[in-house]
Amino acid sequence: MQDLAPPPLYYIGIDGGGTRCRARLKTRAGQTLSEGYGGASNIRLGLGLVWSNIMAAVDEALAQAQLTHADLPDIHIGLGLAGISSPTGAQVTIDSGPNFGAIRASSDAHAACLGAFSGKDGAILISGTGSAGYIFNNGIGRGIGGWGFEVGDDGSAAGLGREALRAALRGYDKIAPSTEFTQEIIASFGGHAADVIAFVDTATPSDYGALAPLIMSYAEQGDPVAVGLVKTVASEIGLYLQRLHALGAAKIALVGGLSEPIRPWLSGRDAALLSEPESDAVEGALLLAQGAGTGLSGGLGSPRVPA
Repeated sequence: MQDLAPPPLYYIGIDGGGTRCRARLKTRAGQTLSEGYGGASNIRLGLGLVWSNIMAAVDEALAQAQLTHADLPDIHIGLGLAGISSPTGAQVTIDSGPNFGAIRASSDAHAACLGAFSGKDGAILISGTGSAGYIFNNGIGRGIGGWGFEVGDDGSAAGLGREALRAALRGYDKIAPSTEFTQEIIASFGGHAADVIAFVDTATPSDYGALAPLIMSYAEQGDPVAVGLVKTVASEIGLYLQRLHALGAAKIALVGGLSEPIRPWLSGRDAALLSEPESDAVEGALLLAQGAGTGLSGGLGSPRVPA
């Protein structure tokens, strides 16, 4: 679809994951004016909640720049959101948004890849609350994983938390090792297996992911159960890195909240594939807002622009 929108006065980029979203507001000339933060923005949580959290971040950024909703028609916004895995998902997200001058949406992986390599070819592996791999090569984007917590999220903080609870319950039942780590996991929920199950009944991926710092801490102290869990996550990340490499990625940016803590646990073969990102995912979303990387695979919908 041809972009019919007039040049905007401002751009906003949104990086939305399973735990929070970030907004960055820039002028047409590229000057950063402000930033804002909101809650989880995985579209699987429901578009009403997601747009509410996005707009909380947008409103914070607007207020710092002394702008209001009256300025939305002069703003083009780019959304890089977890949970977008198809053009349909992107389109319904776009169509349910407020009256910005233009809205463009893609998967968080597509936006992160745009940011990591400044819109050029490259690949990224997101290891945050969830996980997803993505390669952008010769104008074509391709995702790996990113199927969600129920059937995926290998190599993620949420997956690590889920496996820690399984290990703690096995230790509680004395069918697997019980260590100081597994005992603290149970104790942190009240000391009984039933307390863990009560947590599971309502827990979101971000709730599981919140256990990652404790797990990493015990792994660094040498607790054998925690070490095993972290090594497994590092191995899962390695599988994605090697697959992206096989698809043509010479260097891969590892991004997301677990990316730094997990690096020392990667094999030398996997670590050799890593490249430092040039910019963050919010900058990628800003590039998306400006029309870069659109019309390609990666969960993109048609931008909503004025008639």
